[in-house]
Amino acid sequence: MYSLTFSVLFVGFLLLTLLVRFWLSSRHIRHVLAHRSAVPAEFAEKIPLAAHQKAADYTVARTKFGILALLVNAAVLVGFTLLGGLQLLSNLLLQSLGGPGMIYQLCLIASFAVISGLIDLPFDYYRQFVLEARFGFNKMTRTLFFVDAVKTGLIGAAIGLPLLWVILMLMDRAGALWWFYAWLVWSGFQLLMLVLYPTVIAPLFNKFTPLDDDSLRARIESLMQRVGFASKGLFVMDGSKRSAHGNAYFSGFGAGKRIVFFDTLLARLAPHEIEAVLAHELGHFKLKHIVKRIGVMFAISLAFLALLGYLKGQAWFYTGLGVNPLLFGNNDAMALILFMLALPIFTFLLSPLSSLSSRKHEFEADAFAARHTNAQDLVSALVKLYEDNASTLTPDPLHSAFYDSHPPASLRIGKLHDTLNAAH
Repeated sequence: MYSLTFSVLFVGFLLLTLLVRFWLSSRHIRHVLAHRSAVPAEFAEKIPLAAHQKAADYTVARTKFGILALLVNAAVLVGFTLLGGLQLLSNLLLQSLGGPGMIYQLCLIASFAVISGLIDLPFDYYRQFVLEARFGFNKMTRTLFFVDAVKTGLIGAAIGLPLLWVILMLMDRAGALWWFYAWLVWSGFQLLMLVLYPTVIAPLFNKFTPLDDDSLRARIESLMQRVGFASKGLFVMDGSKRSAHGNAYFSGFGAGKRIVFFDTLLARLAPHEIEAVLAHELGHFKLKHIVKRIGVMFAISLAFLALLGYLKGQAWFYTGLGVNPLLFGNNDAMALILFMLALPIFTFLLSPLSSLSSRKHEFEADAFAARHTNAQDLVSALVKLYEDNASTLTPDPLHSAFYDSHPPASLRIGKLHDTLNAAH
């Protein structure tokens, strides 16, 4: 009875998620196309009509592609669960490995990850070499694309399999509170990745060279001194070998923080604009947005692991998602996979809460930048980045509220203009 109820709930939430996402996407497409013929008045003197129309076309193309990917992902999800795909995979592994055990569990998760990756690969390829290339953003060679895919898989296996082994051991042997111990391990792993990623993992994909522009370096160091930010160094990343998109970020943790600029960003923005963009990024740090996000992530992961701690012992959780737990000895790996597949379906409608928090932080970081640099410099930098990245100036408000981590251009720049007007 519980199994059937859970299956019905799962299908119901899946259909609701699909309907909401289709509705939001169709709204977004109609809204962007309805405003394609004219640049919004506040940007009319800064962004050419051709660039505005390119952004509209790029947004529509990406949204339509997202609908196709959504359909395929939904079909794959149902195939893995209700149609018995995971059960079949489990049966094949049990037969080939001679029964359940830790090797079976690790192979089950690894096989699932490989199959999912292979399904995603054609979509990633199309996105890079058709969609991004059509609008002039792709700079990646096909060789680099596949090298990246292999590197990502190998690094994921090297890091993920030992972590999974620890988690599965805790699930099997640590008793009723295994989820709390697993949370401690997971949290420690996340903090370790913050330290290791910028110096160990990221250099496997990109080349990082010290910033050699002395005048820009002096300007940035002066800004860091004004806001009280200590960094291990200023680096330029060769983002142009993959994409024409530009960005800047800081990574690392504690004393190991480093500031990274895409070479495409440095080529496009003037020094005073780069300083303003960096001030925005430093605002996230000084206003403790990063710490707050990490804290929220840890709290949510604790709650979800506690939920998994309950679900893994419930037969209806497995049978309701197309798996017979009696056919294998240890359910832990299957529980992890099923939980990962089902969770996004049941939590999708909470997405706007995350987006709302993120947009609030963006406004605060903009205000911080306006206090420590010229707000007009940030405005001009943002306008260039919107144009260069083909970011639409006219997103559907509801679609933006649901998905976007950054405020729409009109609201964001409007607030910065308010700051400028108040200063005068």
